[in-house]
Amino acid sequence: MFKTVLTIFRGGVAAAEEELQDRTALVVLDQQMRDAAAAVDRSKRTLALAIAGDAQEGRRLEATNARIADLEVRASAALEGGREDLAREAAQAIANLEAERDAAMTARTLFATEITRLKRHVANAEARIAELDRGRRLARASEAV
Repeated sequence: MFKTVLTIFRGGVAAAEEELQDRTALVVLDQQMRDAAAAVDRSKRTLALAIAGDAQEGRRLEATNARIADLEVRASAALEGGREDLAREAAQAIANLEAERDAAMTARTLFATEITRLKRHVANAEARIAELDRGRRLARASEAV
């Protein structure tokens, strides 16, 4: 008899739990969709910043390469003119600019990696939102029935 009462009690608890889950399923699903949409928005903003940073590094790299090319021409002219002191200064400036160029190239590589990662994250999050939306429509249809 005690086992029967215990089984009935456990059955009642399980039924109450299922009923609670059914009542709150759409509320939970709606909140998950809001959270996912907010995450997508944050990821898109971060992606835009990474793309802008990459573009800025690209412009910096182009300017540095142009300055290096100009200094190389000037250093050659200084050597031809017998101005080794100017050629030495130009060589030092070129070395500094090459270090700057290498740093910009490293930054662009990091930006490219981050941009790829963020694009993948945004695509996954958008797919999750679409999946949640399908689930919500199914739940609403089930609730209507």
